[in-house]
Order: sequence, then C-alpha cells, then structure tokens
Amino acid sequence: MGAYYLDWFNLFFRWFHVIAGVAWIGASFYFVWLDLSLRKPPQWKADKGISGDLWAVHGGGFYEIAKYKLEPEEMPKTLHWFKWEAYTTWLTGMAMLSIVYYANATAT
Repeated sequence: MGAYYLDWFNLFFRWFHVIAGVAWIGASFYFVWLDLSLRKPPQWKADKGISGDLWAVHGGGFYEIAKYKLEPEEMPKTLHWFKWEAYTTWLTGMAMLSIVYYANATAT
C-alpha cells in the first residue's frame, strides 16, 4: 500500500513542479519584456529618479509602470516580490528528488 502513496506523491509533486516552473518562466519573460518596453520618461519623472516609464492596458484598467534608478523617495508599505515561483519550483524539485531517488531506491 505504501508504494501507491509514493506514486501519488510523485504524481502530485511532478505536476506541481511543472506548474511552478511555468509560472517562474512566465514571470521571467514578463520582466524581460517589461525592461525592453520601458521608454524614457518625461523630465518631471526623471527628476524623481525614474529611469523608465510604461503605460499598459489589461482587463479594462490602465497601468502606469515606472522603473527607478535606485530606490524611490518613499518605499511603499506593500511591496510585491516575485520570488515564490522560484521557491516553489525549487521546493517541489527537491521533493521530487527525495521521492524518486531516495524513497524508491532499490540498490543495496
């Protein structure tokens, strides 16, 4: 019966790993596109330390994206980090490694 649990864990972590990897790669492609799409901002924004500017439309809303050379004058209270895609990919990969190679090891 234990082998069935290992098979189910293997299946779960394998798919979770693939989905997390796709999210990580997608976020990476988005930021590459974002960096390549930034334009020189107007002077009043450049005076505030903004090095790139972009306007986008998605889902019926308008987004203004600004890239700062260093840090903004005041850091926002809520800051979104794009790190969980990479962490999840690594964690599920290590879980798969443990299940596939360590739990199913047959060499004596």
